[in-house]
Amino acid sequence: MKFTKMHGNGNDFIVIEDFERRYLKNQENIAMELCHRNFGIGADGVLFVRNTDEADIEMVIINSDGSYAAMCGNGLRCFVKYVYEKDIVKADLINVKTGDGIKSVEIKGENGITQHIKVNMGNPSFDYKDIPLSENKTLIDYPIIIKNRNYNITTLRMGVPHTVIFGELKDFNIEDGKDIETNEIFKEGTNVNFCEIVNRNHIKVITWERGAGPTLACGTGNCASAFAAKTLNLVDNKILVEVQGGKLNILIENNHVFMIGNAEFICEGNILMDL
Repeated sequence: MKFTKMHGNGNDFIVIEDFERRYLKNQENIAMELCHRNFGIGADGVLFVRNTDEADIEMVIINSDGSYAAMCGNGLRCFVKYVYEKDIVKADLINVKTGDGIKSVEIKGENGITQHIKVNMGNPSFDYKDIPLSENKTLIDYPIIIKNRNYNITTLRMGVPHTVIFGELKDFNIEDGKDIETNEIFKEGTNVNFCEIVNRNHIKVITWERGAGPTLACGTGNCASAFAAKTLNLVDNKILVEVQGGKLNILIENNHVFMIGNAEFICEGNILMDL
């Protein structure tokens, strides 16, 4: 199997071309094998490149534990860089079908290489049905007790469910995200973002990703954190998000979130697998 490994701010992915949908029925097991950091290539997830009649191209994301992810911001930037630089889709505006709908991505390239990727991540939702929650509640700065610990959480759907907790990063243990992820109020679990406000244009975020655990970056988590902070009037509409793996710029306009950054190739090759 041919593969390409990429990363967006340290959030790493294996990209597999699957135009004939050869791997569709076995994609969960393939992802778990490929993503294993001792017995496989090692990654947070696999991005399958597939054709579609509904957009220019389709991206399917499978997490390292074999679970399906509707959307991933860092993964989408890697995916778009891949299809652009591999001449699969050569355009300044690429429409990508995802599990969270069609995402429009603007490309600024030079000599066939992406320099700037701007993703319209859409309009986040606090509706309990969209997240989804087990109770009819709006979780904005909402007090909750999880395993005898007090949190004030803000939960929204930014492509996938995200819960944001504000404070100083030194006071958080990233492993606490596991207990929050699996709380019964979250019908499909939740990603968990611990967010520190540096100033009105700068935040720091660490993320526990549903289906992957701690990651160096999470694109949808960065967007969710910025939008939650804006909702609570903690930041302005242009926000630099600093994560362990790098930085992203987030722009909020008319309740739409735009993610601006790039992605990087790591390596390419072949891996032997029993399919």
